[in-house]
Amino acid sequence: MPLPTYRELLQRTDAPPGSSWHLFPHEPERGMANFAGPRQVLRAAQCVRNGHAVNLDYPLDAFDPPMSRARGIPQHRITAKHAQARDDVLDGFHLQASTQIDGLRHRRASGHGFYNGVPDDDITPRSPRLGVQLWAETPLAGRGLLIDVEGLLRERGTPLDHAAGPALTPADLDEALAAQGCHIEEGDLVLVHTGWAHWYLNADTALQNEVRAARRATGFAQTREFAAWCWDHRIALMATDTFAVEVLPVLRDSAFHDSAPEDAGMMHQELIAKLGLPLGELWNLTALAADCRSTGRWDSLVTVKPLHLTGGVGSPANATALR
Repeated sequence: MPLPTYRELLQRTDAPPGSSWHLFPHEPERGMANFAGPRQVLRAAQCVRNGHAVNLDYPLDAFDPPMSRARGIPQHRITAKHAQARDDVLDGFHLQASTQIDGLRHRRASGHGFYNGVPDDDITPRSPRLGVQLWAETPLAGRGLLIDVEGLLRERGTPLDHAAGPALTPADLDEALAAQGCHIEEGDLVLVHTGWAHWYLNADTALQNEVRAARRATGFAQTREFAAWCWDHRIALMATDTFAVEVLPVLRDSAFHDSAPEDAGMMHQELIAKLGLPLGELWNLTALAADCRSTGRWDSLVTVKPLHLTGGVGSPANATALR
């Protein structure tokens, strides 16, 4: 049976409206990652033409201090049992402080629960339910399609003003795709280049502190249209080089003020807890975007291998683009 459209998901009475709960018969707790299966991996292998491997991760301590006040950079210690040996220890290692992927236990749908109705009591350390190890045991891999929103708007003469934290829309994605001569295919790993992370890391300290204090960052507007774009295109991952994928602060006209009151109307609950969409944040897309522009090729074989941490809420992405 074909999967319902997002509009049809909103009419569900057997699950939270707007959710994909119980629609994936195999490995259901992997959510929309299931869209990237063997067929998609084989298709993506054709994207490897010159053997160029591109790193998509920033260093673990790149965002110092992190945008989120609840997170800090890890403190690296090197220990030695004797003069000829060395080991590593990371103290205060927040797994979502730099380039990361949000797991499906990162958000709970207000009034409904965790993705697929997994009980709250199962969301504990070392419990496997909805843990990031599900994307490590069966890694996320497939065609990574870079959408260069930054390049589109810069060429139009309307570059993104990241200091102001502008809101993006699905129309920006569609227009960038049209300019690139690309289209989304089922199971794609979508990588949206806005330039935000590169801008933030190269901003002066005063501007960094001002943006961080205001919790202000470029991202997508909180709309049903964005959720529909992700679901109806059957993507397996939405990753951006922004802090939260969605714009912050949350827009006053967010579509989700009523459904996500604890998050002030953020879209995370809709995307993670209802749709089961893996979200990538703070990805390093600068070098990949440059390579895509120079070659005129926007697709790669992308692999995402979270830490094999049973019950992990999120993880460094460990992402690579092979071209």
